[in-house]
This record gives sequence, structure tokens and C-alpha cells, in this order.
Amino acid sequence: MTDKSANAMWGGRFAASPAEIMEEINASITFDKALAPQDIRGSKAHAAMLGETGIIAKGDAREILRGLDQIASEIADGSFTFSRALEDVHMNVESRLKDLIGAAAGRLHTARSRNDQVATDFRLFVRDATDGIIAGIGALQAALVAKAEAHATTVMPGFTHLQPAQPVTFGHHLLAYVEMLGRDRGRFVDARRRLNECPLGSAALAGTSFPIDRAKTAEVLGFDRPMANSIDGVADRDFALEVLAAASIAAVHLSRLAEEIVIWMTPQFGFIRLSDRFTTGSSIMPQKRNPDAAELVRAKVGRIAAAFHNLLIVMKGLPLAYSKDMQEDKEATFDAVASLRLALAAMAGMIADLEPVRDAMRAAAGRGYSTATDLADWLVRELKMPFREAHHVTGAIVKAAEDRGLELENVPIEVMQEVEPRITSGIYSVLSVENSVKSRKSYGGTSPQNVAKMARAWARRLEKEAAGR
Repeated sequence: MTDKSANAMWGGRFAASPAEIMEEINASITFDKALAPQDIRGSKAHAAMLGETGIIAKGDAREILRGLDQIASEIADGSFTFSRALEDVHMNVESRLKDLIGAAAGRLHTARSRNDQVATDFRLFVRDATDGIIAGIGALQAALVAKAEAHATTVMPGFTHLQPAQPVTFGHHLLAYVEMLGRDRGRFVDARRRLNECPLGSAALAGTSFPIDRAKTAEVLGFDRPMANSIDGVADRDFALEVLAAASIAAVHLSRLAEEIVIWMTPQFGFIRLSDRFTTGSSIMPQKRNPDAAELVRAKVGRIAAAFHNLLIVMKGLPLAYSKDMQEDKEATFDAVASLRLALAAMAGMIADLEPVRDAMRAAAGRGYSTATDLADWLVRELKMPFREAHHVTGAIVKAAEDRGLELENVPIEVMQEVEPRITSGIYSVLSVENSVKSRKSYGGTSPQNVAKMARAWARRLEKEAAGR
């Protein structure tokens, strides 16, 4: 039995070993062992500070650091054994440290509580995950930008209500997601800046009577500063909530793009092709090519948004400072950030892999009277007609085209002149989808010239962001 070991870690107050059901609900080692690298980083910073300030002997500090380095190696090579009886990652590391260096291990916890220890570990983990997500967003943006630049002139239908609206370029459509992801990146960057304060040294909740150097440990761990209030230091999980909120929004953007990939791959649309690298077959239907990667990305939003909701509910009724409820902050967060990073990587791979079927896109772009707005704009420009009147005239011409089974660019001039006698043959210059997209030169518009320029600007921006400038 290892109950004695567990009780020794808790202290002398507890005489009886915990009930089995209490062990079951209380233990967190099955998931918080993921914090082991961060736990060791935090412990090394704390031990070094204790030695430098003279709170513990420098020799003991050196032994602690040596032991922690060995434990880090054991965890890295898989030889470290995590014990459920020791409850959590902190106790597992400290117990192994005692095996390695003896009594000096007990000095590591001087001026520290598991409350500020776990708060520090979790912040480090979320910060590391945020850095990975930011990099993943950048990689997806780069894939989208490259594809957009290659298809700045490829015409496709633009939709509202999933009905043909106006022609756009495929590049312009993809750059819309680049903009969305840019906002996502900004949210993660902002969240990272706010989370980058160090709770270590808050102790249980009230700080410590030892003359610790919190600025030093914060600096060593890469934080901008120590947290200013010890109660807030152990009670706060805003940093995780904010990252999960940003992750939920980003996952929605990925889900929208994934949904479009699924739609575009159907025979009814036939806008894109994906290779075998990102599709699967059917066990019974040999003709099938299923966009499973896109479908799974689309589904990830459920897990990620649920994680945000989960932590929000955990935190909503907690009095200050620390409560054991907060042990429930980790599993869903671990899953959410891993899911988002995987979804970002999968989407970047799909975007690089997919190829548009230009003929299908072009044919669809010309259907549904998608250049009707161009016709109305021509009436305003050339005939000085008020837009509302031009809208009415255009609607009548569209009805005439529909009655004859014709697209707008094929409607005879005589038919148009029956609706508005002043219309000239110059109207045909705006009715093709190619001329329609070329005319959309306003800032943010879909003209190929705009798209190419914007793609190049984004490529330069992404290079600077990747370089940290």
C-alpha cells in the first residue's frame, strides 16, 4: 500500500488513509501528468531563487536542481513511473526527488503551495499551447495566401443564403478566411499578453513570510511580471477561459471553411478536388471519395466550445481563493488546445492539397443572373438613373431572361429595350462574369488586381509575424 506515502505528503494531521472513493475523485495524475515539463521548469526556477536568496542552502538548491534535471530526463524517455496514490504531478515529482537526493528534497516546497504551483504550471502550459496555436494559424494563413495568389483570376460564384449572388474570384474567397484567422491570431496574442504574469510566490493565497524574489522567478520563467495580488494569483483562471474563448471562435471559422470544402466536393457543386491524402473511401461503395478530414475539422468545434463552457461553469460560483473544483480546469483545456492545433494543421494540409475545378466554378458563376447588380450599376452610371429605379428595371430584364431561359449576357438588346429604350449595346460590356469581377476595384473588392495585391501584402505580413517583428 502507498497510503502512508500519500499521508506523509499531506502532513501529520491525517491519521487515517483516504477512502477508496475519495482517492478516485481526488486524484488528478491521470491527466495532470501532462504538466510535468512545466512543473519541473517552475520548480527549478523556485529552487534556484531559494538558493540565491539564502532561504535554503546553496548546496541543497544545487542538489534539488540536479535531481529535477534527472526527473525531467526520466519523464522524457518514458522511464518515470507516475503513481496514482501520490495524487498529482507535483507530489509525484517531489516523491521521486526525495528518492534521488534524500531530505534536501523537502526544502523545495519552502515558500510555495500546491495552489500557486499548479497555477504557475497551468499558465505555462496554456502559454506554450497558445504559442503553438499562433504558429498553426500562421501556417494555415500562409497556405491560404499561396492558394489565393495562384487563383487571383479564377472565377467562382459568390453566395448569400447559399444562393448565387455575384461572381467573385476564388482567391478573394480564400482571403476572407485569412482575414478571419488574422483576427483569431490577434485574440490569442492579446490573451497571451494578459496571461503572462507569474503566480508563483502567491503560496496558498496570502503570500509568504520568506524573503522570496518573485521578480526573479517570473523573469526566469519568461513572464513579464509577478501577479500583483496573491489571492488573484491562485484563484484566477481567466487566462484559460480567454484562450478557450479565442479557440472557440477560431474553431467556428475552421468549421465554416470545412463545411464549404464538404459542399464544394459534392458532385452537385464539383468545385474542388482533394487527393487521397485527405479523403477516404467507403467499405461498400467503391466510387466514394469522402472529405473525412474536413468533416472531422468541422466537428472539432463541439469539443472546443464545450471546453470553454465547461470551465465557465466550473468558475462561475467559486468564492475566493482556491477550491478543488478548479482541478476540473485541465482535462477539457488540454483536449481543446490539442484539438485546435490538430484542426489547424489538417486544414493547412487540405488547403495546400485542394485544386479548384475552374470550368465548374466558371459555369456556376454565370448561372442565377449573378451579374444583375452589374446591369443595375450600368443603368445608374450610363443613364443617370436613380438606383431604386435601376433596380426595378433590372428585375424586369431578369424576368424577361428567365421567361426565355437565357442568361443575362445572352438576352437580345431588343428585349432589354422593351423594358428601357435607352439601353445600348454597351450594356454587354458588364454582363460577363469576367468583366464583373474585374470591375470590383474598390478597396476590399474581388477584382483580380486587388486579390493579387492583397495576397502579396499578407505574404509579407506573415513573414514578419513568423520572424517576430
